[in-house]
Amino acid sequence: VTLVQSGGGSEQSGGSLTLTCAASGHTWNPYCMSWLRQGPGKDQRDEVAVIDDAGTFYRASVKGRFTISRVNNTLSLQMNGLKPEDTGKYYCAAHVSKFCHGRTWYNYWGPGVQVTVSS
Repeated sequence: VTLVQSGGGSEQSGGSLTLTCAASGHTWNPYCMSWLRQGPGKDQRDEVAVIDDAGTFYRASVKGRFTISRVNNTLSLQMNGLKPEDTGKYYCAAHVSKFCHGRTWYNYWGPGVQVTVSS
């Protein structure tokens, strides 16, 4: 399975960006997908948004601003009202499971895309 990411870039505070992740190759069913972010100077990747069989989950700081969606094997993240603290490298991840929320290890990872928000 390959996760191909697109989107990202630089935006001013209050702006919007859309991230997309397309899964190709042999995909298992079920599998859940998530967006995680690695902040500047940090090693860990924090969960930003998840879509799985239990529903959608959002990091508290992005609730009401970000929307995760999935159509077949394509995952998207619509980011509105961007803030400087949203800056980081965003990774798409997929796991062969019905549930992804709270997971830190995934079967598959995208290469990541940089999102930079300036004030």
